[in-house]
Amino acid sequence: MGGGEEILEKIKDTTIILIRHGECEGNIKGMFRGRSDFPLNKRGLAQARDLAKELKSFPIKYIFTSPLLRAMQTAELIACEHNLEIKIEAGLNNIELGSWEGRLMEEIASLFPREWDLWLNNPEKLKLKGMETLSEVQKRAKDCLDNLVYRHSGELIALVSHRAVLKPLVAACINISSPYFWKIHFDTASYSILTHRESRGYCLMQLNQNKHLKEYYTETA
Repeated sequence: MGGGEEILEKIKDTTIILIRHGECEGNIKGMFRGRSDFPLNKRGLAQARDLAKELKSFPIKYIFTSPLLRAMQTAELIACEHNLEIKIEAGLNNIELGSWEGRLMEEIASLFPREWDLWLNNPEKLKLKGMETLSEVQKRAKDCLDNLVYRHSGELIALVSHRAVLKPLVAACINISSPYFWKIHFDTASYSILTHRESRGYCLMQLNQNKHLKEYYTETA
């Protein structure tokens, strides 16, 4: 599939670009990020710039973002290429992880072996005090998307969020049943494309596009 103009020439439905923010220190240090407000690191900024150039030809009308800094910084670089202002959406905020936020995964694995096993094998069943479940994230993210699609029918919009939001969101849109979390992958500063037609619902057109990234790193946990 070609550039943005070609996409809209072929697709007359509402089009949604799903974007994962660029890399932050929490990614490369193996930390549970949640709502810890990490900024983009040096590689993350480079990734976001490459992503912004990649999306420059797409006729994006609105850019919505999580309120966390790493997402907003990514969104702002994209917005600059389109002379747009970013719009914050609470429904795109990252999963709330309670006492796990900002802690190393190896520490969590040592202190909470049962819960760590659930995270690795069936995170949809993970439930801790002060932590959002993935089903709760899925509901608020899908409600947010449905509302945006209703408000911007027939347009192309971009959403900048986090992998723990994008995974359950895509699963909800195309009806992937649980366990789904480790069956879908989003790299930092990647983009994916959904379309929506009232008579058919959502269609996943592209997933985890990362060919634009000169500096690439992927996570497996």
